Amino acid sequence: MLWSGWGDPAKAAGLPAPVLKMLRELLGVREPTRRPVTFGEVRLAPVTLSAAVFADLSAVVGRTEVRIDDDARIRHTRGKSTPDLLRIRAGDACDAPDAVVRPGSHEEVVEVLRVCSRHRVAVVPFGGGTSVVGGLVADRRGFAGVIALDVGRLNRLLSVDAESLLADFEPGLRAPQAENLLAGHGLTLGHFPQSYEYATLGGFAAARSSGQASAGYGRFDDMVMAITVATPRGTMEFGRAPRSAAGPDLRQLVLGSEGAFGVITSMRLRVRRAPAERVYEGWRFESFAAGTGALRRVAQNGPMPTVLRLSDEAETMVGLAKPDQIGGFQTDAGCLAVVGYEGDAADVAYRREKTAETLSGLGGVYLGPEPGEAWAHGRYGAPYLRDGLLAAGATVETLETAAFWSDLSRLYDAVRLVLSVALGQTGPQATTPLVMCHISHVYPSGASLYFTVVTAQTGDPLGQWDTAKRAVNEAIGIAGGTISHHHGVGRDHRDAYALEIGELGVEILRTVKDRLDPAGILNPGVLIP
Repeated sequence: MLWSGWGDPAKAAGLPAPVLKMLRELLGVREPTRRPVTFGEVRLAPVTLSAAVFADLSAVVGRTEVRIDDDARIRHTRGKSTPDLLRIRAGDACDAPDAVVRPGSHEEVVEVLRVCSRHRVAVVPFGGGTSVVGGLVADRRGFAGVIALDVGRLNRLLSVDAESLLADFEPGLRAPQAENLLAGHGLTLGHFPQSYEYATLGGFAAARSSGQASAGYGRFDDMVMAITVATPRGTMEFGRAPRSAAGPDLRQLVLGSEGAFGVITSMRLRVRRAPAERVYEGWRFESFAAGTGALRRVAQNGPMPTVLRLSDEAETMVGLAKPDQIGGFQTDAGCLAVVGYEGDAADVAYRREKTAETLSGLGGVYLGPEPGEAWAHGRYGAPYLRDGLLAAGATVETLETAAFWSDLSRLYDAVRLVLSVALGQTGPQATTPLVMCHISHVYPSGASLYFTVVTAQTGDPLGQWDTAKRAVNEAIGIAGGTISHHHGVGRDHRDAYALEIGELGVEILRTVKDRLDPAGILNPGVLIP
């Protein structure tokens, strides 16, 4: 992963001329006056770990698996949100861990947590480093140092139960590795979020990830049948049947807990047989409202496609639904829906026919396979586009939420209005930000909204986005949405999350935290209000 941006540096590309023209003429974007720093110019604070801590950690995992070199520390600094990237591109690595520790077994993870608890060293569980909500920045106050606990060595497929369609994994496997291993058994997880190329299975569980094919395969937390977790007080193991009435489901303590309660060391995941056929296609609707109504009808009446998503007018016009082809603006494009099907031939044919009847009956115009195939080809490319926009002088960021169908229109309008006001610039060079949205995941009772906003950077881009983010978090709560559908809470959403769950909910979380992590070393400052 590129230390100052997203993904493979070899895949980075400059912005097409139409995009640069739009940035200048419509948004007032100008090239930054300061260039990004080089790797050697990044400012690192001195390591604060004592010799005793270093010795104890080395005794657990081995001397070579406790790294304090600049390369390891910088690459484990923060996540990949726009504020994270703006800070590291300015040379600010003040949040870098003092050391990166790489355990090789569940037992080593437990012992590392005991060592850190004894010495009051904060621990940030680290998988792929793809958090976009401040989930990898520990609060150092009151601690003797901070380590990143990298689970990259815990990267095995442990077993496959083909009869039950289950597979046991360690958490450090990246999603493509997991898919490759399952393919050898004719199986798939079917979990393909935008972070797919770099995120880990443990990270998916810790953040309640939702993949782009969730309409067919479900969310990642739906896939977790059993889980093993290391805590400073020992081991937790939950899940021994497909469903149980044996009290509250304690797996839910871990799913979405973002490393604040423990470190996931293995998971039993539901898998599916690999599809024999994949078909992606495009549909056009006159308006976002019309397309939303059509998606609701499909979600409620079925049968469900595997992929079902809808871009609003702005996102369709810009072409962000096809990030590798962005730049072909069409003012009469309406709204593009991408519909995908995976399964055996007969099942795919049946769902295509029934879904087409519903969509066409509600005003949808079939566009053929090209838009769907273009989306599938470029669906992991948007983060690379963000790097190019930042380099050009634009502030670009994403946020997501979800609501019931009856609240969705109000939520959509509220977020767009608040972003436009908070990021709009007045004066002789007055500009309005470009706010785009798509419905990314659908359910019978509601859907998620995924927003992308692009605006000209001010002299203080971090303050610019912080102001907008605070305002939009408040607007989401007032409009009846959840503060996160699949990105998680981290630090960025912590205050809004407290309002969402109420005082008693906060008290419950704090009580669980105190019991599992009495010294408070696990990801302090993240999730828990």
